[in-house]
Amino acid sequence: MSGAALDLARRIRAGEHSAVAVLDATLARIRTADARYNCFTAITEDRARQEAAAIDARRARGDALPPLAGVPYAVKNLFDIAEEVTLAGGRVNAANPAAPRDATLVARLREAGAVLVGALNMDEHAYGFTTENSHYGPCRNPHDATRIAGGSSGGSAAAVAGALVPLTLGSDTNGSIRVPASLCGVFGLKPTFGRLPRGGSFPFVGSLDHLGPFAADTAGLAAVYDALQGPDADDPACAQRAAEPALAALGSDRPLRVAVLGGYFHHWAGPEARRAVQLAAQALEATDTVELAGAEQARAAAFIITSAEGGALHRRRLITNYDDYEPYSRDRLVAGSLVPAAWAQQAQRIRHRVYREALALFERYDVLIAPATPVPATPIGTTSLTLAGQALPARASMGLLTQPISCLGLPVCAAPVWPGIGADAHLPLGVQLIAAPWREADCLLAAQRLEHAGVAAVRPV
Repeated sequence: MSGAALDLARRIRAGEHSAVAVLDATLARIRTADARYNCFTAITEDRARQEAAAIDARRARGDALPPLAGVPYAVKNLFDIAEEVTLAGGRVNAANPAAPRDATLVARLREAGAVLVGALNMDEHAYGFTTENSHYGPCRNPHDATRIAGGSSGGSAAAVAGALVPLTLGSDTNGSIRVPASLCGVFGLKPTFGRLPRGGSFPFVGSLDHLGPFAADTAGLAAVYDALQGPDADDPACAQRAAEPALAALGSDRPLRVAVLGGYFHHWAGPEARRAVQLAAQALEATDTVELAGAEQARAAAFIITSAEGGALHRRRLITNYDDYEPYSRDRLVAGSLVPAAWAQQAQRIRHRVYREALALFERYDVLIAPATPVPATPIGTTSLTLAGQALPARASMGLLTQPISCLGLPVCAAPVWPGIGADAHLPLGVQLIAAPWREADCLLAAQRLEHAGVAAVRPV
């Protein structure tokens, strides 16, 4: 039973569908299609049936239903789900006790009426851009199952792209929402750093970790983001700001001052990425091309911060459970645990300097456009890319264009564009719509305008 999230919720409220019937159709679709995509690592069927039945009972009583009543969703398996083991993509976590309670954002979606159907595949401990997980198998791109889904939230993006569920949750440290959204052709939102509480999510890099949603359209993305918002006094990293509704801001005709990020972001973009930016810039009537002078330094700073904090987090278990880690992430975590503190301190200084450079751009513009990935999805197992005439490691290079923005903590909506050129003309490649801190409504409005113009769309598989 297909349908965007808000349309499903409307039909359930109107009695056109029951939440249980929607769930049955969703589970049937997952059982049929996920053997091909490998998005799910767990199905929470018993819980989902209880939640769906509760929605139908509320409607039968005549109670008002919450905004996402009966809408199925799933979460990256680093979110705590009560009575499930939180894997975070790692075999080393499989023997841990089950989570005693839901993560904060999972609890908020339950309050909003959404129905949790399972946990989703990811790169081990969120350290990767491809979801080629050696423990649980690679997540496959629904538009071409021989190719990567992106990562580290690959299962979250692919589950939406494959129409398994209309909404998912993921995390983004260096691009882990925007990279898979770009490669799978769905909408994704990385909010401002500190906007959403992270309680009950497995950490990676405390000073860079963000949580956020994926959806099949901008209205669904804004609706789930609204359901997630709000301060959390128990989370010291969460800004104690009142919710700022985004769904109500969609459809506005207020002008947006839009520019294209050139320089670094143009240099490392392949032809498909440049075409995607061109299409978005034309639709949004971008007036200028500007540069973020410190983008390359910001990416370098993100690497150092990620290595140092990630290595420190895992150091003890790397000593006791070395062989339980997959080699790709293990070797980088070991190296990161040896990064001198002075390097990490200097990286944070660079981060704040480039952040101030970005703020100066937002004095002139509301939204900046950049490609989300340098190329479309590559075949599973690809080890190198050629970009700007240089051979680069494929896995790390998928984050070339997202890492500088993650390092600055800016809000970004990834919008799926279809460049339609070259050998990969059947594949999407997303653009980043970047806004000033706390201005998620601006990047969501820009994404909606691309959607209405027919430039951004989630295409059926």
